[in-house]
Amino acid sequence: MPRPLVLLVAIATLAIAGCGGSSKTTSSASRSTAAASTAAFIAPLKTIKTVASTVPGNGDINPYGLQVVPSSVGKLVAGSLLVSNFNAKSNNQGTGTTIDQISPAGKSSLFAGIDPQSLPGSCPGGVGLTTALSVLPGGYVIVGSLPSTNGMSATAKAGCLIVLDSNGHPVSTIAGGQIQGPWDMTSVSHGSTTTLFVSMVLNGGAKQGVHTDKNSTVLRINLRSGPGQAPKVLNERVIANKIPWIDSPEALVIGPTGVALASDGTLYLADTLENRITAIPQAMTRTTPVKGGRTTVSQGGHLKQPLGLALTPGGNILTTNAGDGNMVETTPAGKQVAVRTADTKTGAGSLFGLVVKEGSVYYVDDGENTLRLLH
Repeated sequence: MPRPLVLLVAIATLAIAGCGGSSKTTSSASRSTAAASTAAFIAPLKTIKTVASTVPGNGDINPYGLQVVPSSVGKLVAGSLLVSNFNAKSNNQGTGTTIDQISPAGKSSLFAGIDPQSLPGSCPGGVGLTTALSVLPGGYVIVGSLPSTNGMSATAKAGCLIVLDSNGHPVSTIAGGQIQGPWDMTSVSHGSTTTLFVSMVLNGGAKQGVHTDKNSTVLRINLRSGPGQAPKVLNERVIANKIPWIDSPEALVIGPTGVALASDGTLYLADTLENRITAIPQAMTRTTPVKGGRTTVSQGGHLKQPLGLALTPGGNILTTNAGDGNMVETTPAGKQVAVRTADTKTGAGSLFGLVVKEGSVYYVDDGENTLRLLH
């Protein structure tokens, strides 16, 4: 079983319209996003189904990242889901090396098994696959690595982004500079150009013991890729900085996690340590970083250490809680409109990545090492 991210008392609540929670004034950009649908997307979703185990043949556990495959190429099958594993069979954090591919019907296969000794580029510390996971034009997959040697924060290193081809073979890495513990990621593609937004939790390096630093960042990376054309970095820019993180033996690290880009250019961020959702305006074009994750959209209430983050078709913000195993839906105006218990068995520390697909929500449950469906 994975180490719990934080030990808070689990609350098993059903989806309810008009949930409480403090909210603060959002930026003008985020207000324009969805004249936010106050009709909760997850309210009518009442059934939870286990789709498949996420444990591959080598025994890796602790599923973190989750991404839908947009089109078939190589080993990638359109509509299936990729799952990255953070822990090896030993249960040491930051040592997982595999990505599963799971069909909606539950058929599972190994997409990639990454050998830390055979990487095609620099990756300080080795391989420990995180929640940062995206599929680019041409079928290239990018996954974050935040490695440790023994599962403890004292040995965590800066890691890298690993680029794989559509057959799961590493072709390059993106490392150094602002790549400091890639924790989660979202991407948007226009033709051959892709913009990545990556939350970084170890900027400045890991420190021994439980220690809080305000130096995590969100990095924007522009790349070009296509069929037979491996991703090439065009430029990088920090768009948010001075976000707090804790170097924690229990969770390896707690800091900024899930990110999702709204249609108006606002990037939403799950600030796990501060127990809030923030909004970064003009994320695609801004040239200066905002401090501390910028405007607080919603804080407290049913948010209990939000981790994974995704947007509903109506523009609301879905987050998974590390603190109690719940999924919370929040409008861009900051109103928490629904909460659904997504893990009733292991609760705290079990939920990370989630995606919205065909009117339902897929999510990983690392307490039971499964891919699950709320529908």
